Amino acid sequence: MSTTYVRMEIFRTFRNTRFVLFAIAFPVLLFLLQATVFVNTDAPGHAQVAAVLMVNMMAFGTISGAMSVGGRLAFERAAGWQRQLRLTPLSGPGYLTGKAISGMLVTLPPLLLVPLVAVLFEGVSIDAGGWLHIVLGIWLGAIPFVLLGLLLGQFGTADSMQPVNMVVTMGMGFLGGLWIPIESMPGWLHTVSQAMPSYWLIQIARPVVTSELTTGFGTAAGVLAIFGLVFGVAMIRRYRKDSARV
Repeated sequence: MSTTYVRMEIFRTFRNTRFVLFAIAFPVLLFLLQATVFVNTDAPGHAQVAAVLMVNMMAFGTISGAMSVGGRLAFERAAGWQRQLRLTPLSGPGYLTGKAISGMLVTLPPLLLVPLVAVLFEGVSIDAGGWLHIVLGIWLGAIPFVLLGLLLGQFGTADSMQPVNMVVTMGMGFLGGLWIPIESMPGWLHTVSQAMPSYWLIQIARPVVTSELTTGFGTAAGVLAIFGLVFGVAMIRRYRKDSARV
């Protein structure tokens, strides 16, 4: 795998205005909207509520960034770029690994900007260990979403991937508890939400800012690892099947 290829992937991603707006600016703006408009800033416990909203929007921005790799992969398939790469020293595993690494790296801006805004404007205060738990936990928890994005990119087209990614990302956000409090969900919807990787992503971080959730870090990490394994195996099998046609 070439480091030059990874740098090129990252550069191409940040040149995409739609990615910058949706995956970086949108979570920050949505956090500020929720924290200042829908929450009484003078009410007791405002900082804790803001911290919960912060975790939700960190997760949403991370998922959006991770899933974006699928759109680039679909475009390259349509343009014949994958076939051209197979004629170069870059191997199939190297190609997919480069895509995965770039996907993980582009999740960092929303993961860092949302908490920065939360600290500066909403008074969120967490100790160093808590910040490490939240940021590192959500970042590593993005792996299944990168793999899911690569899997969808193997099926989608250059034109279809943007709406597909948006529907999947927003759907997982709603069902996973990123848009409405998990605690206020009806019982049946709470059960459905537990089938979403997005639910387990916020379970990794939210216990740092609230004591209302009972799921342990190890359980959430284990479930996300299972999602990652399933998505990863399916993505590799699809890539091999696609490669065999060439």
